[in-house]
Amino acid sequence: MYPNLKLEIFKRGIRQNNVARELGMNEANLSKIIRGYREPTAPQRQMLAQYLGVDESWLFEKYDQRVASERLGTAGPQTTKNGEL
Repeated sequence: MYPNLKLEIFKRGIRQNNVARELGMNEANLSKIIRGYREPTAPQRQMLAQYLGVDESWLFEKYDQRVASERLGTAGPQTTKNGEL
């Protein structure tokens, strides 16, 4: 997931489909990029960063919920190999 990308689009009050249209991207592909199901190409990264006027490396920092949960000590219950808690 790319929360900074999602945040920037939200902060500007722009709809994802409008961003995709203005940049000549497929709307479904942009949605998949934002949610982390698809990796953006280098040109897509550059286009989005330039369009939003932010640093590309910051914009595409990945968020891994598992890692964040482990750091916060909020990981869900652990199960054994046979599925028991």
